[in-house]
Amino acid sequence: MEVDAKKIMRDFAVADVRTMGSYALLEMEGDLPEGIKPGQFVQIEIPDSKTTYLRRPISICNVENGRLWLLVRDAGAGTHKLVEAKRGDRFNIIMPLGHGFTVPAEKGARILLAGGGVGVAPLLYLAKTLHDGGICPDIVLGARSKADVLLRDEFERYGRLHISTDDGSDGTPGLITANPVWEKDFDAVAVCGPTPMMRAVASICAGRGIPCEVSLENMMACGLGACLCCVEDTKDKGNVCVCTDGPVFNINKLKWQL
Repeated sequence: MEVDAKKIMRDFAVADVRTMGSYALLEMEGDLPEGIKPGQFVQIEIPDSKTTYLRRPISICNVENGRLWLLVRDAGAGTHKLVEAKRGDRFNIIMPLGHGFTVPAEKGARILLAGGGVGVAPLLYLAKTLHDGGICPDIVLGARSKADVLLRDEFERYGRLHISTDDGSDGTPGLITANPVWEKDFDAVAVCGPTPMMRAVASICAGRGIPCEVSLENMMACGLGACLCCVEDTKDKGNVCVCTDGPVFNINKLKWQL
């Protein structure tokens, strides 16, 4: 996949910031390109940093009212600087990168979105896209506790929300794989979150013959397929770069033991 970075490199300004513990939701204003798909991501430059040389890959959380939403978890020097961003701060962004989720055309499609941690980010834009296309998805979010459930109000705007928490403080106690939402029949499932969670959901889907797509979170440095640090072994193509061939993959393409 060839990418012309000059056509998709833009400066964005922080228009609003919402802090949620170790997370921050940044609303960015700038010249948004057309055709952004749920599941794609950006590579964002960390300015004025002597220790952070590489851009940081961040999932596109939403596109609404001409603004780009990015959900960032404070996980290191680069993301820490993003979480501490203030209104008016400017960042250079390469976007949109990668391949996104499959969006069904049938209005009656029964779709489940499953997310945990910062992995809920790309699912919000997918939920919005499905909703705008006449599909009301079921959405199950997993978290340690009620305080860790992210973007609850936003997800409730676009579908039927189900919660699972480790401590039982919200929704159903336990993992999302034990949530009663699995008593329903689904035509497709989309997942993003910690790898063990994605593998567990993928295993359920494989056992039931439900098409399932997962958004991998392999470490990415360049986002353009040049550095080869995000390689994933697949059944049909062998080793591929997650940043260009993914980050979204059908589980049937991955060499996961399901």
